[in-house]
Amino acid sequence: MAMTDDVRANAPAMLASGVVLGLVVFLIAAVWSSFTIIQPGNVGVVFNRWSGALKTVGQGAAWRVPWITQVQSYPVALRTYTMVQRSAEGSAQGDDSIDLPTKEGQHIRQDISVTYNTSHERAGDVFRSFRGADIADIERTFVRRTIITVSQNAAGQMSLTELISDQRGALQTHIQDDLLNEMNKMGFVVDKVNLGASHLPDIIEKQLQQKMAAQQQAQQAEYELQRQQTLAKAKVAEAEGDAQSTLVKAKAQAEANRLLQESLTPLLIQNKAIDRWNGSLPQFTGGGAVPFLNLKELGAGDAHAGGGR
Repeated sequence: MAMTDDVRANAPAMLASGVVLGLVVFLIAAVWSSFTIIQPGNVGVVFNRWSGALKTVGQGAAWRVPWITQVQSYPVALRTYTMVQRSAEGSAQGDDSIDLPTKEGQHIRQDISVTYNTSHERAGDVFRSFRGADIADIERTFVRRTIITVSQNAAGQMSLTELISDQRGALQTHIQDDLLNEMNKMGFVVDKVNLGASHLPDIIEKQLQQKMAAQQQAQQAEYELQRQQTLAKAKVAEAEGDAQSTLVKAKAQAEANRLLQESLTPLLIQNKAIDRWNGSLPQFTGGGAVPFLNLKELGAGDAHAGGGR
């Protein structure tokens, strides 16, 4: 009985102690919840639920009134959202590359990464656009859907060959411009879009390999044809050169013969014959009916000359 009376006597004190402890815990929780830490590279948006007022604050501790104000942070430093096929990379696990349709109705999977951020001035717009949602939630919904939609719309205007070869740069620029416009409406700024690897279905991969092999064979055949044509032209040029050389030689010989004929006068022929005569020639010598040298006349002339002396 005495113990029971003691408990009853101490009950008010114990109750008072519990109330005090509860108040202390409540105050600690209230004070703790009154601060939000804005991490470096982010800007904080403080929203008053009663008045609807917004203000932005920099990194550090942001004061708020529990249950009355809300504080949310958004990146002012560049942030990258990546969608790739390899499961160990990217913002989501597994094959997270984008399915892109082509103008012909074929499909490929494309790796892509988008670098973006907001600014101190536009952070309030981001908060309003997404009703204070966290940046991770915004990426899983708006950013992801916008990247996919913009990329598919841009790719659908191009052929498969253009997507994976000569128009790849144009596709990246097209996606970047359209994505910048769409995300800017919600308060974000797109810094850069990068297209990574393109992943083709096996059947398309084989078709492209066969096409490339055929093109290489055609190029080799064209090269061989050009080589043969070059060799043929070289032989023709060589033959033409030989013919021209022969013609020039013939013309030169003909001209020499003509000049020689013109220079062979009867007197010159006689002088040459006399120079070569060895004294045993016949009485008349010469190449025609009229002798160019009459030895008898020469002898008679010498006799008359001697008798006269």
